[in-house]
Amino acid sequence: MVSIIQFAFQNSLSYNEYRTQISKLISEGKSTGHEQSADLLHYSELNEVRMKRLEKTLKLDAEVEKTLQNIASKQTWLIISEGWCGDAAQILPIIKLMSDASEKIDLKIVLRDENEVLMNQFLTNGAKSIPKLLILDENLNLINHWGPRPKAAKNLILDYKAKNGIVDETAKIALQKWYLNDKGTSTMKEIVGMLQ
Repeated sequence: MVSIIQFAFQNSLSYNEYRTQISKLISEGKSTGHEQSADLLHYSELNEVRMKRLEKTLKLDAEVEKTLQNIASKQTWLIISEGWCGDAAQILPIIKLMSDASEKIDLKIVLRDENEVLMNQFLTNGAKSIPKLLILDENLNLINHWGPRPKAAKNLILDYKAKNGIVDETAKIALQKWYLNDKGTSTMKEIVGMLQ
């Protein structure tokens, strides 16, 4: 596992590099990932707007900030993501804000489709669901992992699918509204809960 993580880490991006790459691709009419489509480009464009809004409006919970500032040893937070992913657009700005609160955290991002071997180690019910946060020690050994979404958001989608048989546009809108109302609180608390 360590060698798989090390390989991915060598090809990782900082948060700003990730954001720049997505913006550049959008300007070229493309999305991240192997598959290209008008839908994926549209989602990437929506996510660009979401991330910009969240970067301006998110606030770090005081207890979360205190926990992050008390991390004793260096960690790398490695996120598996793609620019078209709605959950990633809602969650990455939160994780960035959290990582900025501690000098002990080095935040890196890798693209799912370019790191299939790594992604296959962290499937969710057999699916390549993202984002996935891997919390690593200073030697890139896995401490814990989280994702692709907070428990309440996961349950919202599972309940909708059980009732309707599919995850359609209505479910996706409901999920985005959930994220908007939650303001990152669930994500922050679940992640710091793994650090204690």
